[in-house]
Amino acid sequence: MKIQIPLGATEVKGAVRVQPQENVYLLSFVTNEQTAEAITEDLHPDYPLALESPSSSSLSGEGFKYLGLTPPQELESVRMTSACPPCVGDSRRRHIQGIEIHIGAVSGDRVRLYLAAY
Repeated sequence: MKIQIPLGATEVKGAVRVQPQENVYLLSFVTNEQTAEAITEDLHPDYPLALESPSSSSLSGEGFKYLGLTPPQELESVRMTSACPPCVGDSRRRHIQGIEIHIGAVSGDRVRLYLAAY
């Protein structure tokens, strides 16, 4: 994904979910809300972050659960967007077709950023 883990980030977890057709790359960490939003903007999202209700649908599937995290699709108030690096000519991520981005509140101004890319 070519994401720089921000200074001060905690609880950094990542994995590759190997699938028959394409792999899904998972990355999650806790940071402050402003940093999470800046990372999201750097990914050139398709639409602004919006509040999502819990859903069973997610590119990450059960991947974050295997990392010991509550999956973003199970959170009560999570903001979500997606990005298509090839659609906006983001050459840094030319090998990535899409990124699903979730931001969930942790405490105070700390949030967990969930990234799933394929």
